Amino acid sequence: MGGNMAKMMKQVQKMQAEMLKLQEELGNRTVESTAGGGVVRVVANGKQEIVAVEIKPEAVDPEDVEMLQDLVLTAVNGALKKAQEMVSEEMSKLTGGLKMPGLF
Repeated sequence: MGGNMAKMMKQVQKMQAEMLKLQEELGNRTVESTAGGGVVRVVANGKQEIVAVEIKPEAVDPEDVEMLQDLVLTAVNGALKKAQEMVSEEMSKLTGGLKMPGLF
């Protein structure tokens, strides 16, 4: 019984180390989302952080600031959703599809 427990603990520790490494790696990986046919582009990383926002001059209309705000919001939400999907996909590869509550 004690041998199995020690073996299981080693596996858990190995998985934790792999998860930490993966989290670090995902922080360096990015996804992007665009809105308005590409006039607004947002880049997010695997830490769910927005790392870049690009707005082309033609997206800026002083008479219609609300449209620009909507485009930025759409692109930001799209980038964050893609980042979450990337993290979930990589985590499920690591855990073999096993759901680990509290990790992500």
